[in-house]
Amino acid sequence: MRRPFALLAGALLVGALAVPASAADADEDFTIKDPRITESSGLAASRLHPGIYWTHNDSDDGPYLYAVDSRTGETVARLTLTGVGTPRDVEAISIGPGNRIYVGDIGDNLGGGWPHVWIYELPEPKTLKDQTIRATQYVVKYSDGPRDAESLVVHPKTGRAYIVDKNEKGGHLYEGPAELSASGTNVFKPVAAVPDLEATDATLSPDGEHLVVRSYFGAIAYDWNGGKIKREKRLGVPFLGQGESVTYTADGNRLMYGAEGADSSVEGQDAPGGGNASSGSGSSAARDGGDSGGGLSGNLKTGAIAVAVACVALLGLRGLRRRR
Repeated sequence: MRRPFALLAGALLVGALAVPASAADADEDFTIKDPRITESSGLAASRLHPGIYWTHNDSDDGPYLYAVDSRTGETVARLTLTGVGTPRDVEAISIGPGNRIYVGDIGDNLGGGWPHVWIYELPEPKTLKDQTIRATQYVVKYSDGPRDAESLVVHPKTGRAYIVDKNEKGGHLYEGPAELSASGTNVFKPVAAVPDLEATDATLSPDGEHLVVRSYFGAIAYDWNGGKIKREKRLGVPFLGQGESVTYTADGNRLMYGAEGADSSVEGQDAPGGGNASSGSGSSAARDGGDSGGGLSGNLKTGAIAVAVACVALLGLRGLRRRR
């Protein structure tokens, strides 16, 4: 009789491990499976379509955006942008108020050789399917001369655009005009230093209160403070290869980090200031250099332990009855 009871206990434990942790599974780690996406350079979590992440290739791909379902890693839509000319070096993507998508064609591998760069704006489609969408193109210049950049954020409340330039010695946060103009040049001015890292992407929390800037091997969290950013802490990031992208999840609880390359991974960590975040620098495994995606989530782990404890207690009680 002891063997069937033990098998039942094991089955209960396995069942507990198989139960989904929560509806947030749509924002778990995933792998981008589309063979057309080989240089995922920007990442933005859709607020209109839960679990969908927008990305794009770095350069030489054309005016395309890809909607990737985090539950499967599959592309569910490819947008073809018109009205923007030929993209040169697309490096970043952000979502602003009203589910407007902003694309940063702001890379400059010549180290400041382009006299101007571009930002494209388009509405996020309500239906996810391959389609062509007309975008608005904005000409961008910097008040202190051309520079390379890979980080674009649009404030979720004001709609104001910001760029962080890429510099080995640290760069600056550049503020655009209150409203971008399609008929003239939009001058971005430095408003705060972003030292100690070579910025490859940045993201603003959905409430607009926190900014995270990442580099290839690390990240720094800031209090937005109305654009007068204040450094909060340094964050550990998962090692995924050439780390190029970061975005807050739509609920603001996690940060999702991505990388370039075929079949590239996207991995998440708890976000500073997030509703469920217990630590500003992610899991202990990530801080110690381990694999942050290998463990059980909190709710799942708690449930599994509870079932295991209950099974052990029942087995012990049965043993006591036998001894009597």
